Amino acid sequence: MTSEVNSVLLFGYGNLSRGDDALGPLLLEFVESHLNLGNIDLLSDFQLQIEHALDLEGRALVLFVDASVSCAGPFDFAEISPGRDKSYSTHAMSPSAVLAVYQTVKKQTPPPCFLLSIKAEQFELGSGLSAKAESRLMQACQFAAQLLHNPAPDFWRQAAQCRVNLQEYEEDAAEG
Repeated sequence: MTSEVNSVLLFGYGNLSRGDDALGPLLLEFVESHLNLGNIDLLSDFQLQIEHALDLEGRALVLFVDASVSCAGPFDFAEISPGRDKSYSTHAMSPSAVLAVYQTVKKQTPPPCFLLSIKAEQFELGSGLSAKAESRLMQACQFAAQLLHNPAPDFWRQAAQCRVNLQEYEEDAAEG
């Protein structure tokens, strides 16, 4: 990993041995094999920890990627901000808690950070990726590629807003 100032950090986390929990690291594998990394740094780990706050330093943008059971669609995408939550003092942290640590330690606002959550269903130790998660991963990979081809905070914010609007439209259509 380089520490080039103004680079984009793509941070995928999850356990490759726990079924759909592998979605974050697998998206990084896709990016590494299909995109020109140029000014993109990749970082993968089993979970977020307090030390990861220092990985945000000097970044123009940060994209966290993780599996989630609470996605409204195949994947969710949102800008995140610093926040202390119940994960703040635990071994595994949320992205918002990592941003809060960065803000406390560095005494400055973190770079623009976003979370790409990919819908997951099974997390059993030793199981492979489910068929549904594999399909959702491909959709999320295509979306991430669009983001990484346009590494500008305003473009990413617009993409996050479009995802919110699409989800609201789909919810309204389902209701009636």
